[in-house]
Amino acid sequence: MKSLTTIYRNDGIPVDGRTISRTAVRAVALRGAALLMIHSTVGGDYKFPGGGVKEGETLNEALVREVLEECGTRVSAINDEIGCIVEYAHPIEKDFDIFKMTSHYYFCDVENRFGSQSLDGYEEELGFRPVWIHLEDAIKTNKSLPLFARKPDWLARETFMLEYLQRTLF
Repeated sequence: MKSLTTIYRNDGIPVDGRTISRTAVRAVALRGAALLMIHSTVGGDYKFPGGGVKEGETLNEALVREVLEECGTRVSAINDEIGCIVEYAHPIEKDFDIFKMTSHYYFCDVENRFGSQSLDGYEEELGFRPVWIHLEDAIKTNKSLPLFARKPDWLARETFMLEYLQRTLF
């Protein structure tokens, strides 16, 4: 999958230290100019449905599971690969110097309805809700979050992808 960009969440991340890696998948589902996004009713931001790949799962299996958990809807087709975004940050784990996450983005088709979600604790705390939103509105909202607010770790990644889609699709 082609690399779209690299994001450094923190300054001073060692480039050749002991690395803990995570692989994630993200769904890009379109209906006209509207995208399926996860809205945080607490933070106000928008992110693509998706998350970490569990041990033994394929990327496709993880994508189907994550969309069902976060949106309560089923993926009916996984279409083209879009690309991946690599992020580096300071790790939480003491035995590592670098946290590296690679997020793989795919165009998907999803069913028309939202059912019940199966959210992790932090997702519930952030009030994650699936919504259809126009691309420009999601970009505007993500870029206009208050400067004093603690921005989520994923904000730079998701805003980059929204702007990438705007440049390449519309």
